[in-house]
Parts: sequence; C-alpha cells; structure tokens
Amino acid sequence: MTDTRRPRGGLGRGLGALLGDIARDDAPSDLNGVATTGVRMIPVSAIAPHPDQPRRHFDDDALNELAGSIAERGIIQPIVVRPHGHNYQIVAGERRWRAAQRARLHEVPVVVRDYTDSETLQIALVENIQRQDLNAIEEAEAYSRLVDEFGHTQEVLAKTVHKSRSHVANLLRLLDLPKPVQARVVNGSLSMGHARAIIGAPDAEALAEQVVTKGLSVRQTEKLAQTAKPGSAKKPRRQTGAVAVGANDADVAALERQLGDLLGLRVKITHAANGGAITIDYSTLDQLDMLCQRLSGEPI
Repeated sequence: MTDTRRPRGGLGRGLGALLGDIARDDAPSDLNGVATTGVRMIPVSAIAPHPDQPRRHFDDDALNELAGSIAERGIIQPIVVRPHGHNYQIVAGERRWRAAQRARLHEVPVVVRDYTDSETLQIALVENIQRQDLNAIEEAEAYSRLVDEFGHTQEVLAKTVHKSRSHVANLLRLLDLPKPVQARVVNGSLSMGHARAIIGAPDAEALAEQVVTKGLSVRQTEKLAQTAKPGSAKKPRRQTGAVAVGANDADVAALERQLGDLLGLRVKITHAANGGAITIDYSTLDQLDMLCQRLSGEPI
C-alpha cells in the first residue's frame, strides 16, 4: 500500500540526513539491550542535557507556556537521546525536556540513537539553527564551531541549514564585535542589523550605547557608523529640484538587509510611486520549504 502521508519539511528534511526517519515500530536493541531506534518512554530523571548545547538562553515565559501545553496534551515530538553511562544524554529536544520537568511529567517519549560525540554536537547545532531557537550570536558561534570542528565550508554550511551563504558570512562577522556589544545582541537590545552596521567602526561599544539609548533604527545606525569611520566625508547628494535622489534607495536597501537577516535569504525590493514587489531568492527546494513554513507559521 502506498504511503500518502506528506513528507516532513524544514527541520525534518534538513536534519533528516543526520537524524534519519523516526521509526515507531518495535525497536531493535544493541548487545546491552538498549533500544537504538523507535519511540519509548523513559524517566525524565534519567536524561541529562548535552554540556555543549549551543543554546544558552531559554526564555522563562516561553518555557512556562510550553509546559502548560505539555501538561494538557503531552509531548507530541519525541526527544532524541543517546546512551550516556547508565542514563541518557539529549541530542535534540532540550527545551521540551525542560518544559516536561515544569509540567511534572515522570516519563517522556524518546528516540534512542547511538551517536558519537561529534555527531551529537553537529545535530544539536543544526537543529537549533533551523528552528530559529538561537539569537544571532549563538547562531554565529554555532556556525563557527561547525566550520572549525567539522571542517564545513561556508557554502556547504549554508546548504545544510537552508540559508544563503551571505547570511552565514554576515553572522560569522558578528563574532568580530567586542564582547560587550555581542552581549547586547544576546539580551535583545541590539538586533543583528544594528550589530552588523557597527562592525569595523571605531569604538563600537560607544556606538552601541548610543543606538540603545536613543532607540535608533538600523538605517540610522548605519549612518552613525559611517560618519564615525575615519575619512568618511559625506558625498554631496545629486539634487533634482528640491528632492534628494538616493535617500529612498538607501532606506529600501536597509529594509532589504533587515528582511534578509530575518529570513536568511537574499531579499530584493522594487519600489515605485504606485506600489512595488518583494523578491526572495532561494536556491534549493529545502530553502523554499523553510520559507513557506515561516511565512505560514507552520512549526519547523
């Protein structure tokens, strides 16, 4: 009989190369009797988080909301773990595990897989990146580790996480910022667009302080950073009557960058007096699938 179920998209397709399909049949066991595939229930207390989990910040309100949902409906998507000593270590799904504890569950559904240390870390990084669970700095650090520890090129990495190569490159550049500026990105007072605008500017910490204190937009931050750079004399704008030519183009370009940062894909805006169009470039069907899910609000 033909299986007509819809293939899993987004994370299911991108991370599937590492996780494989989750089988719900009777699970075979290894020599120690530990099931290596299939879904089973194990005590919450028998599971520990991965010490190198790239996600460091878990929103308390979001965890409480998830815990309420889990208490009412249970955990729909199993947590992926691996044998670790006499217990288990999380490969993917730490947020669900934390919420399950808050919901006072005694057992959770898991898939047990025998992954190596490097496979475990790689899956944790890719899962968090594709789920957008990371802030820009955490995501940048995750990319950096994939490049440094697993030898990924930026091009291969971009294909793995279904984002553009320029998005990956821009995120990696954030790690050149001073640590206090990176901390502002982590706590949400600076967006990726704000932070990217001040990369390479002298005294980036002082600029970041101005941006936060004055509540500057990304476009205003770009102008501020440009004037702060040595030898950045303003070029006179060509005038047509009393209207400055180029101002609107710069604002549109800033908006393109902001949308590109949000989606991880190249965005082009064509604007005219009677309307315009937004074009989003994608190079693979996986990127299109990811984009459709984000626009529709469907979980990845």
